[in-house]
Amino acid sequence: MSNDSPQSFFSHLDELRWRILKIGIAVLVGAIIAFVFSKQLRIILEAPFEAAAPDSFLQSLAVTEQWGVLMRIGLFGGVILASPVILYQLWGFVNPALTSKERKWAIPVVTALAILFVGGVLFGYWSLPRGLDFLLGVLPDVENNLRVGDYYSFTLRFLLAFGLAFLYPVFLFAAAASGVVSSKQLARGRRWAVLIVVTAAALITPSGDAFTLMLLSVPLYLMYEITYWLVRFILKK
Repeated sequence: MSNDSPQSFFSHLDELRWRILKIGIAVLVGAIIAFVFSKQLRIILEAPFEAAAPDSFLQSLAVTEQWGVLMRIGLFGGVILASPVILYQLWGFVNPALTSKERKWAIPVVTALAILFVGGVLFGYWSLPRGLDFLLGVLPDVENNLRVGDYYSFTLRFLLAFGLAFLYPVFLFAAAASGVVSSKQLARGRRWAVLIVVTAAALITPSGDAFTLMLLSVPLYLMYEITYWLVRFILKK
């Protein structure tokens, strides 16, 4: 169906169904790949804990806990590997509602979203041992032998929070491209940006500690500044 012709409500539902199906297949394929390499992924994901607490170990206290960890690794790996497909399908769904001028941003926007998401996850991974070092050292006389399920729940939510948080500059740039905001408004809103960034970082970080909050808030605000300059010199708005 042409992008320029109107679609009925049921046509939109049918298209949404097929796009969700494609996303599900992409995540499933990615999850299978992640499951196959789960041993290598475990080494990577447990390295921050070993660096922060070298004399401690992870333990399983429930029969199904280890299997649950493998499932989480597979799902998380599947989402990471399938992220370009996920973002492309989401963009493809909203694409018919856009003008021809806005559609030219399809590839740059999807590419930027994928890079920022993966970049956020990588930055979160870099920050993780520093956050763990702080959190596990609050009570020096307590042994840090953690449940493996709890550790992976914390770690994967931590990485996902960083990945999702890093996406917002693209939406801010898109808002500027659509004329919703201008570089002058972004410049005037710096103080509010600091407040919003810190508040959002506090809400999405799973640990809630001040150190992790700072690790996430600083790059988020820097991206706000970068977006301001991109809007000013690329969009000239």
